[in-house]
This record gives sequence, C-alpha cells and structure tokens, in this order.
Amino acid sequence: MTRERMVNAAMLLILIAFPLWAWAADEPFMITLATKAVILALAGVGLNIALGLGGMISLGHAAFFGIGGYAMGVLASHAQNFDPILEGPFLIEGTNSMPIIWLTAIIASGLAALAIGAISIRTTGAYFIMITLAFGQMLFFFAISWPAYGGEDGLSIWVRNEFPGLNTLDPIQFYAIAFTILCAVLILTARLAKSPFGLALNAARQTEIRVETVGISPYKLRLIAFTISGMITGLAGALFADLNRFVSPTMLSWQTSGEIMIFVILGGVARLFGPVVGAVLFILLEHLLGGISDYWHIYLGALLLVIVLFARGGIIGVLAGREAKHG
Repeated sequence: MTRERMVNAAMLLILIAFPLWAWAADEPFMITLATKAVILALAGVGLNIALGLGGMISLGHAAFFGIGGYAMGVLASHAQNFDPILEGPFLIEGTNSMPIIWLTAIIASGLAALAIGAISIRTTGAYFIMITLAFGQMLFFFAISWPAYGGEDGLSIWVRNEFPGLNTLDPIQFYAIAFTILCAVLILTARLAKSPFGLALNAARQTEIRVETVGISPYKLRLIAFTISGMITGLAGALFADLNRFVSPTMLSWQTSGEIMIFVILGGVARLFGPVVGAVLFILLEHLLGGISDYWHIYLGALLLVIVLFARGGIIGVLAGREAKHG
C-alpha cells in the first residue's frame, strides 16, 4: 500500500469513527457538522474532475451546486404544498423522494454543465475562468429575481425528504446516506482517472497537440469531463439543501465557487482524497475559529498561502509525497 493510499484510508476511518463517536455521545450537532463536511467534499470531488484531471480552472461550479439545491427546493416545496409544478400539457408534481430528487438534480446540473461547457471550453486561461464565473453570476441573479421560489430570501422546506427504509431526520442515518454517496463517487472518480478516457484527458491537459495527432478531440474530452463534474457537484447541492432544509441564491454565488476550489487546493489538486481533506479542514477551522472571531477567514487565507507557496501538492502531497495521484 502506497503512502497516499494509507492517508486516504486514515481519512475514511476518521469519517466513520467521528460520527459514530458523536452518535454514542449523543452529540447530534457534531454529526450534522460531519455531514456538512462530507457533502462539501462531494462538491469538491466534482470540481476536481474538471480541475485536477482536465486542467479546467472553473469559478462557476456554484452554478451546478445551486441548480442541484433548487432542484430539491422546487420539487420538495410543491410536494409539501400539494401544488403541481405543471398541469398542462401534462401533469408534473413535486416529490419528497430523495432518489427522484437526486436524479433530477444530476440531470439538470448535467444539462447546464453541457451548455456552459460547450461555450466555455472553446476558450482557455483567464477567458475560461471569467466565462464560467459570468455564467455562475447570471444564474445567481436569476435566482434572486425568481419570486416564485423565495427570490433573495430563499426557500424553506418544512420536513427533510425521504429515503426508502431510513429515517432521514435522524442525523446519523442522513450522514450514512451522504457518506455512502461520497464513497461511491470516489470509487467512480478513481476508475475514471485510470480508464482510457481519463488517461486521454490527462494527456490532453499536459500536451494537447499529441492527443490531436492520434485523432482524439481534446474539446470533446474536456466537455465530457466538465459535464460529469457538474453532475456530481449538482448532486452535492441537492444533498446540501436537504441537510439545511433551505435553498437560497447564496448557493449560486461566486463565493461558493471559491470555497469549493479552496477545498481542492487545500487537500491537493488531482489527489483523489484532496477535496475530502480540504473540506474537513475547512469545516474544522470554521467551527473552531468561527466562534473566536468573525474574521477567521484571515487564518484560512494564511494557510492557503502557505500551501500554495510551499506545498503545491496540498496536505495530501505533504503527507504522501510525490506518489501516484488518484490512487
């Protein structure tokens, strides 16, 4: 077992042991805190496919995170009000079924990522960053001006949505759902990175001309990766909105995009568990330092600066060294 896999295994053990301890100690808030970290880690894993594997620096991934959140909010709000979403030409009703909501969030965010990526990926560098940011801000202002679903005030859901056979209002059971999804996506990401598609995508990130000479389109590779990335981030958005039973335009803001990118950078870009470590550290700092000062982001910024300057492989890079990524 490589050092990086040992670090990954240790992180998994922490994510299992900590909520079990909190459950045994009757500390539901700590379980909720761990759930938040796991869901944000899932969003970071989504971005890491575009950023780490594809080399696409996106500042608009909050768009997909928010679309997933609003997919949950719209469906659940219509279900709780017994008001159909659409009556003609065919009936579309709301639902409080988590699997249906997740599927809707994945499809909606995937279509948005496909459309945004089709335009954005034609550019590179700063232009790509600014176009993805612009799309994210467009959706942010659209949500603010959408009074049917709360507008600037957001939308509250009275009761958490349902999953067959589980009590989702029980913090440890909801954590189990989020953790299982994160593990499944991590497995998918690891296999994707080692597949012919992942190898070609990595090659396109390093030397685009060589990929073109063998008849593979770097544009198509990046578009597929960007779409998959958006779908995973959208799923995280639906889970995050369900955790809080609330969705607001804040989920679509550029600050949210920045935070998701911070998770990836802190843990290690292109490292399989990089976003997981980054999200856990972010939530830990927020919890420990947020109660001391409202300006705790100063300490986060200092840590980020140190990592960017002296540990470009992120925290996992420091612990595991220069070993195979996504292993």
